[in-house]
Amino acid sequence: MEKSSRIAPPSPDVAALAHERLAGLATPPGALGRVGELGAWVAAAQGEVPPRPLDDVRLVVFAGDHGVAAHGVSAYPAAITEAMVRTIVAGKAGVTALAQAHGVSVTVLDVAVDADLSDLPAEVTARKVRRGSGAIHLEDALSREEVEASLALGATVAGELVDDGAQLLMTGDLGIGNTTPAAALVAAVLGLPADEVTGRGTGIDDDGWVRKRDVIATALQRVEGRTDDPVDGLAALGSADLAATVGFLVESSRRGVPVLLDGLMSVACAVVAEAIAPGASAWWLAGHRSTEPAQAHALKSLDLEPLLDVGMRLGEGSGAVAALPVLRSGVAVLRDVALLSEIMPS
Repeated sequence: MEKSSRIAPPSPDVAALAHERLAGLATPPGALGRVGELGAWVAAAQGEVPPRPLDDVRLVVFAGDHGVAAHGVSAYPAAITEAMVRTIVAGKAGVTALAQAHGVSVTVLDVAVDADLSDLPAEVTARKVRRGSGAIHLEDALSREEVEASLALGATVAGELVDDGAQLLMTGDLGIGNTTPAAALVAAVLGLPADEVTGRGTGIDDDGWVRKRDVIATALQRVEGRTDDPVDGLAALGSADLAATVGFLVESSRRGVPVLLDGLMSVACAVVAEAIAPGASAWWLAGHRSTEPAQAHALKSLDLEPLLDVGMRLGEGSGAVAALPVLRSGVAVLRDVALLSEIMPS
């Protein structure tokens, strides 16, 4: 996936019409706050005022394992990744409970899980790139060919969903140890030291935090001078599942379909996607603020303000799904609140 020309934003003309309608609603000026602004944003993304209800929302969870998980950076063993893929397929994960409550279709894809999941449906396993990714402080995560394959996979999935009528997309992550490469990618793209991007992930203690910080610092030192090219950066510091997410985000923006981002992994991939396709971030909203410091840096670089700030750090796309009712509220007010001109006596 080569760096693209700048992606055009949602229609400024439609955005102006949406804000005109918002200003004319039978509510005090500004009383709807950000909810009204979100409705106008959706209208611009859809290209019509008022916006259509968000009835077809799709979440794709990209699953993969990470070599750093064997080096004390997580509170849980790598085997949890396989177990959680199976739990999502069974509809019993945190994200599937939220998705059922909010009418979101969930797909989980085994991109690089270090396990044999061939007993699961082919729609889960058929796109696998490899088993696991390299430990980034010791070796590259992927070959360049594997990065290209992962980017293409994500782009293909996004295109299929758009062609099938998806109005809003979300990305979720699944993989023990994945906050380490995600934080490293943010540090590399934004020029930050390991201390400023290292978080607690699944809940590691102080010793675990130091190990994780040192792994990220070593990885950044190992690849110094190689990360100006975002594809090389993904090969050196990423993973197949993160690269697939990047491809998904780039293609969604190219196709003009908005994406509601999740936590650190989603937003770290968004930083890389914006480097590949400048302007893509105009098509994204941030679902929630996670507890990971690297996400805060990434959100600032993308000029995105999360819809929710409720202390979530589950991953899986759960924060994006939890934020969906706020976005739907914005659509509802722009569609269904009367205009002041309609209720005032002539």
